[in-house]
Amino acid sequence: MAHFAKMNGNNCEEIIVINNEVLENKPFPESEPIGIAFCKSLYGANTEWLQTSFNASFRGKYAGRGMTYDPATDTFN
Repeated sequence: MAHFAKMNGNNCEEIIVINNEVLENKPFPESEPIGIAFCKSLYGANTEWLQTSFNASFRGKYAGRGMTYDPATDTFN
């Protein structure tokens, strides 16, 4: 399973979980554009998404509602 953060600017609004088959079983970062396209197909083309790691293997820590994303360091805080 892969986790994607719905963003409002640099603020995380919610997390959704996507089956790895939807992502063609690709690892991060190859999975991210596939997952973003899938999220946009569900929530609308104008939504913003970032993949987050449940075990914090990338982007610092697992994103949660109300957390912020720092594009300079590519991390959630």
